Parts: sequence; C-alpha cells; structure tokens
Amino acid sequence: MLEKVKEVIEKEIRPLLALEGGDIELVSVEDGVVKVRLTGACAGSEVGSFGK
Repeated sequence: MLEKVKEVIEKEIRPLLALEGGDIELVSVEDGVVKVRLTGACAGSEVGSFGK
C-alpha cells in the first residue's frame, strides 16, 4: 500500500498542488490511514485545513 500511496502523490496530487504554489509530504501510512503534511501556499488554505 505504501508504494501505491507514494505513486498517487507523485503522479496525481503533487503536480496539482505545485500549480498553486504548494507541496505535499507523506508522513505515514498505518492501518489504512494515510497522513500527509501540506506545505507552501496550501498550508494556510481551506483545502489545507481539510488534511489536518
């Protein structure tokens, strides 16, 4: 599951966030729960607060 999550982040999520000046960091994958850290412009946006 970890490799699939990394692949989705790299190919689908990171490029979209980069368009808006943001980035994403994979923090952990445990028991089917994925935790990420949003950085850059995304960290203070309404979407950024969804991931916290």
